[in-house]
Amino acid sequence: MPHDDIDIIGKNVKDMYGTFMGKVIGTITDIDGSIQTVGVDCGSQGLQQIQFDQLVSQGDVVIFIPKWRLDSQRLIREKQLTLRRLKALIDIVSDNDDMKEDAEIIHEKYKSKLVSLDETESQIKTKLEGRLSELDEQLKSAKMLVFDAKLQHKSDEISAATFETVKTCANQLIEHITHETAEISNVQKRILDLNVEAQNATVPSQQVLQDSAVSYLDNSEQPPNVQAILPEAPINEPITSTFDSPSEAEALPTVPEAPVQAEAVTPFPEPPQQVTAENSKDKPDDNDWLARMEAQ
Repeated sequence: MPHDDIDIIGKNVKDMYGTFMGKVIGTITDIDGSIQTVGVDCGSQGLQQIQFDQLVSQGDVVIFIPKWRLDSQRLIREKQLTLRRLKALIDIVSDNDDMKEDAEIIHEKYKSKLVSLDETESQIKTKLEGRLSELDEQLKSAKMLVFDAKLQHKSDEISAATFETVKTCANQLIEHITHETAEISNVQKRILDLNVEAQNATVPSQQVLQDSAVSYLDNSEQPPNVQAILPEAPINEPITSTFDSPSEAEALPTVPEAPVQAEAVTPFPEPPQQVTAENSKDKPDDNDWLARMEAQ
């Protein structure tokens, strides 16, 4: 066992927000002497075996780091490095086209690395969502303790000093829960931003797609010419205008006359003429026509 790791035995263990967790009572080592896990006495929760990389010694205490925080930091660090190398590879190829074939092999290597990181990312996201659910339940319980203590104080079951103690301890726990929740939200946002960067690094840009589309349209076969000028309407005989001025006649469109079909036209009977003194002699049979019409 290395001498710099022995000093953690007997120290109190706290989380990142100062909450007491237990005391280190021993370690479990591998065949080469390296520490694998650390035994922490957590009181009523019993002996907890915690991975050694989750503990950091700081003075008289040992700080416990959650597993989700270590995994997410490792994922973000590896994904950032992979994206930086992909961008550097693209810059090298853009400066020297002769290295394009050699760069394709390395490009596929880093793309495969991103795929494997996506699988790890899915697992970490599940852990983060589960931890958020746990914190939400703890937050509700802490608020319930404060509310119940207030009821006990109002009903004279506990003193004001006891209520203030409960309120102070519960508020500290609520503050720790709030900090951890905010940290998880920041990690989730950072992972989402890295996904966008990874997509931009592996998917062609929109401008490249547009240029490809334009080049495809330029090289494609041109469609047959379509007659753009419509045939002129047939010219008919001028129509005698009944307008007073020629400007009024020009304002209306010229409607072509429909062709006249050869059909038998039935003549309409002419209306009878009014009986006068002059024509009454010529047509003696119709001299009383007006009188009959008035009688009807």
